[in-house]
This record gives sequence, structure tokens and C-alpha cells, in this order.
Amino acid sequence: MLTEKEIDGILISQPENRLYLSGFDGSAGFLLITPQDTILATDFRYIEQAKRQAPGYEIFRITNDIAKWFPELVTSLKLKRLGFEAEHITFALYQRLSETLNKAQPQVELVSLGGLVESLRAIKEPEELELITRAVAIADNAFDYIEDKIHTGMSEKELAWEIEKFMREKGSETIPFEIIVASGPNSALPHAKPSLRKIQSREPVVIDIGTRCGGYSSDLSRTICPGTPDSTFNKVYATVLRAQIAAMDGIKEDMTGEQADRLARAVIEQAGYGEAFGHGLGHGIGLAPHELPRLGPGSAESLTSGMVFTIEPGIYLTGWGGVRIEDVVVMEDGKAKVISKARK
Repeated sequence: MLTEKEIDGILISQPENRLYLSGFDGSAGFLLITPQDTILATDFRYIEQAKRQAPGYEIFRITNDIAKWFPELVTSLKLKRLGFEAEHITFALYQRLSETLNKAQPQVELVSLGGLVESLRAIKEPEELELITRAVAIADNAFDYIEDKIHTGMSEKELAWEIEKFMREKGSETIPFEIIVASGPNSALPHAKPSLRKIQSREPVVIDIGTRCGGYSSDLSRTICPGTPDSTFNKVYATVLRAQIAAMDGIKEDMTGEQADRLARAVIEQAGYGEAFGHGLGHGIGLAPHELPRLGPGSAESLTSGMVFTIEPGIYLTGWGGVRIEDVVVMEDGKAKVISKARK
């Protein structure tokens, strides 16, 4: 890929990319990779950790002043064109790197790159899929557990804490995103935050949870209704479920993310709720809770074997609430295989 981009090396700064390529999960550092060299540059706090986690890398100790250590690192490798992750590095850091390299002898040209490592991460190895499957199982068990705990009068925050406590006790590492528990009108907000609002009977409750195992994430959404659902809930829920099933059954190898999205969106539009489905059908999942591929309008990315992603159609009605159903699937044998097992 370096050859294709006509660059001599690449500077990796994005944390998940750094972990993916080296095994190092410290919170600070850079990778500098050339056809001949693999260097992990980090500060004093992480030197011993880097030696243990990234034995295939040469460890380079850095200081706070990038103008002092970066030229030494780069010029010793005789690079002319150095790629960097434009979607991660801040403009301020880019300016400092540029100024530093312009003063270096010989000068090094910075080349903007995006999505290089992310495209590699999109295809999961068997070991990665095993970790994702373990994370999915913890989330499935958490939903099974919480179904017996949820009751009217319980606050959204109380329910969120019960879920997080269970997931951590069952082996989840730090959760990959804030748990969503949204009841009644709050569930019309796709990314609502748990509040002190009390859960009431006969209203939708959207629960969106994720766990992490070995650095890899899961993502699960379910919508329940304490008490007897009304006709609106039944209609909206049935529509979302039909849309999800249509996508799960219809997704095929080499289909684009936009084509996959249309499978579910057509069902929701036909039911008259097209304007209420305002987000994409799904997203890739792995070291990050949201990564490639993207399933939604305008996505030209092809869905290929080894990709792991969510299928999560939803309908959100202001003043009433919303319904979202989300599962994790893997592209296998030309179609989407569902990993999540939680009851719908």
C-alpha cells in the first residue's frame, strides 16, 4: 500500500490503528512504518509496556517537544515522502510537523492519507471475530438479565447502571460507548442519554448497549414496552423488525452499503415512516464501536467476506418515542450471518 501511494513511510497516530498494527494499547505514541522499519515512538511512561506488547517494533523514546525528537526519528530513515493520518491529526499538530520537517535536512514532504489502515481493519481475522463474538455474548446475556429487572418507576439511569454493572462483572472491559436507555418521548432521540425520567407502562424503551473483549466491541439495541403495547407501538415495532429481516435476508457479497440500506429503508418508506428513519442502516464494528464499512445512503463500499457490521433500522416519532432493533452480523459464505442472540 505504501508503494501504491508512492510514499516512503507512514506515521500512525490513530489509537485503534496503532493497536491493530502493533499490539500496543498505551494512550500515547506513534508508529512509523516503512518497507524496512517498524518503529514505535512513545514516552517514558510506556517504554516497558511497549517492549512487552510490541516485540516486533523498535522502541524510540520521545519527549514532550516534538520539534526535538521528530526530526531525529525521520531523518535517520532517509525519507522523502511521509504519509500521515489526516483524519486524526489536528491542524495544530500538522503545522508543527510541517514546520519541523521544513527545517530538517534533507526536507521531508508530508502526504495526507485517509482510511489506509481502516480499510485493512474492515476485514476481520478469525481471532478478531472470536473476540467480537465473546463481546456480543456478554451483551446478549446482559439483555436477558435486565428483562427480569426492568419495572415501571425505575429511572433510565438506574437501568443503565444495572446493565453496566452486569456487563463488567461478566467480563467486559471498559464499555465502548455510553449506554443508551431512553423511555417514552426520550426514545425519539437516537442517541439519548439516560436521565432521571421514570419508566412508565405502555411506552417504548430503547436500550443500546455494548461490551468490549480483548479490545473488540459489540453493539446491541432492543426496544421493549412494559405493560400492554398500544397499536402505535405494535405497528412501529413490526415495521422496524420487517425492515431488519429484509436487510438480513437480502444482503449479499459485493453489495454496496447504499444497496444494503435500501433493503430496509424501502420497507420503512412503504409503511409511511420514511422521514422518521434518519440514520444509516449500520456500521462496521471492531476495535472501534463505529468503523468501516458504512451502510447508508451514499455508501459505495462493497460488503465482502470477513466484514463485521451492525444492522439497525429505526423509526423515531417526536413526542411519542422510537423503536430501534440492532444486531451484529458477519459476512460469511456470501451473506450476512447474525451473531447476536438476544430475544426480540
